[in-house]
Amino acid sequence: MPDDELIVLLADDGQPTGTAPKLASHHADTPLHAAFSSYVFDASGRFLLTRRALSKKTWPGVWTNSCCGHPAPGESPVEAVRRRLGYELGLVVEAAEIVPLLPDFRYRAELDGIVENEICPVFGVRVDTEPEPNPDEVEEYRWVSWPVEDTSGLSPWSLLQLAELEGHPALTTLLPSGEAHR
Repeated sequence: MPDDELIVLLADDGQPTGTAPKLASHHADTPLHAAFSSYVFDASGRFLLTRRALSKKTWPGVWTNSCCGHPAPGESPVEAVRRRLGYELGLVVEAAEIVPLLPDFRYRAELDGIVENEICPVFGVRVDTEPEPNPDEVEEYRWVSWPVEDTSGLSPWSLLQLAELEGHPALTTLLPSGEAHR
């Protein structure tokens, strides 16, 4: 990914207001911007949990959802999910394999003086291949059962998202029959 990657800045109502360099925008007063989170599942219903690379500027070494990132200017969230899953995890997915789960998710979190301030739609993704992580993005990964039982040490956005995803009806398209409501 280029060092001059741009994020899409947003007004409080979610409308785009411009762009800004990603790296320079994440600080103590990070402006509201567009993002996404994705939750990857395999055919047996396991969830792909990832640990952010230790070299990441924000939340280094923290366990989190499968993949998250920022849509580029003019890129749809689904296109961004596909792009980042390929870049971060070597996973190739079709748009039809991406299911909207929490389209209006929004959060603000802070760690070590760096703030995340995002409107961040959440998607579910079904894959049938093993990831091949990019070490610049992902330190390690593991497949875990769903729903996630041990949430200690997870990123703040994952904790908020997991609470909203519990029993979500759209998960039935991603999990083996009946497992979304355990």
